Formats: sequence, C-alpha cells, structure tokens
Amino acid sequence: MKHERSIALFQYWNRLRNGRPAPRRTEIEPADIKTLLADTFILEKDARGEAVFRLAGTRLCAAYGRELKGFSFPSLWRNKDQRLMHRLADGTFRSKSLVVVAYDGISQNGRQNAFELILLPLDGGSESLRCMGSVVPIEKPFWLGADPLVDAKIDAIRVVDPDREPVFLNNRPAIEVPDLAPRVADMQTARNPASGRRIRHLLVLDGGRAE
Repeated sequence: MKHERSIALFQYWNRLRNGRPAPRRTEIEPADIKTLLADTFILEKDARGEAVFRLAGTRLCAAYGRELKGFSFPSLWRNKDQRLMHRLADGTFRSKSLVVVAYDGISQNGRQNAFELILLPLDGGSESLRCMGSVVPIEKPFWLGADPLVDAKIDAIRVVDPDREPVFLNNRPAIEVPDLAPRVADMQTARNPASGRRIRHLLVLDGGRAE
C-alpha cells in the first residue's frame, strides 16, 4: 500500500480484527473513519453470486459520475479483466484474503490517472458475504470528479498476508500484470514458505482463514 488513506483504512481494519481473519461487519463504526468515508465502499455478494456495491463514498461516486450503490464491482474494469476482478472479490469474501490493486482509471474524454484499490474482508457469516475497501487517486488532477471514469486498466495486483507483511514496506515493488490477464489458478497450489506461492503473474502470500 502506497497511499496514506489506504494505509489508514488497513490499520483501522487490522486493529478491529485483533488477530482474527477478519472483523465482524457489525464492528465497523463509520464515525471512527469519518475522514476516510468519501473513498470507502462495502461490497456484498448478491443472489447471482456477483460482487455489488452495498455502499460507496461520495468522492468515489463523483469520480465515476454516478451513484455506485447496486452496481457490479467487476463492471468498473474492462471486459478482459472483469473475470479476474470477480475472482479476487470472491477470494476476499470466502477466503478472507486481502487484495491491493494498482490501476489506471480512464475518463470519458480519454484522460488517465493512477488509483489504488484495497479489499478488506469482513466476517458477516456464510449468509452475508461482505467486504470493505477503498479507492484513492495517487494524484488528484483538476478534471477528477468532472470528467467521469468509464474504464480501468490494471497495472499490478498483490494478495497480502496482513500478519506477515508490515505496512511500512509500502515501496515494495508490485507485480506487473500482462496485457491479457489470465485466469487465477487453483488457490491450493503448493507453496514455498520463503517466497509465497506463484500463481501465473500473482504472488500470493499466505494468510487468511484455512477452510
């Protein structure tokens, strides 16, 4: 994580979970993160198995030029990346994985800006699969909020073990994503304890809840 608001949300989530794979969704107090709420969202899994926005902050909605509540989360990305984003969100719902995504948001008029996305699992029980996260711009150009984002291009993805990767390592190089994002392979691939598991272009560091 590179942006201070991403790190602040992670630290809040990490304090709440207190060593558990994830905090309960009922433990989230909006007043505790009021300075972060404009960039924060909550996803839920709907009856179709799709990750959709249950709530989305005002700054995030303004960047996309619409109210995101009820919209599909993977639909924010271009078609070739939507399946990958669906799988990453599903991994956060079910396996309590923590995901960091660096991407370029592309506006209606073709402008680009770098963003950082984090997905943080919540424990809502098997009948209420949810996660929280944030989207923050690395820089804030003059047009952001006036020229809505209509596309997104993934630059890098990291699946993080919050118990083993200190937040202060925020300049650690991210893993580049090739032009055509492949399917995420079987998450049960044998692992190398020293370096994590390689799944195509991803490096998966052990963490979350064992099933």
